[in-house]
Amino acid sequence: MSDIKEITQALLKFRDERDWAQFHNAKDLALALNIEAAELLEAFLWKASEQADIDKIREELADVIAFALLLAEKYDLDVKQIVLQKIEQNALKYPVEKSRGSAKKYTEL
Repeated sequence: MSDIKEITQALLKFRDERDWAQFHNAKDLALALNIEAAELLEAFLWKASEQADIDKIREELADVIAFALLLAEKYDLDVKQIVLQKIEQNALKYPVEKSRGSAKKYTEL
């Protein structure tokens, strides 16, 4: 079993033991993902990135990943496949010869 599948199964077990599947519709999972991402941003608010609390980052990043995995599971998406596909799409939008060392958006390259 892959690491992603193992983590997803653990999340589903945790959810199901608490009868929370009823609350985990796609909309609410997407909202929770966004809220947790905002809480991750809060770890960096008003400070240099080096000053951010690593424990807070660890905790909030785990929440972001958990909700992303639950949302992928909801739509039966293969996380490895969709991430690799996105990398391929980005490689076309950001060719090395145009984008190396640049923070420009692909429409500006």
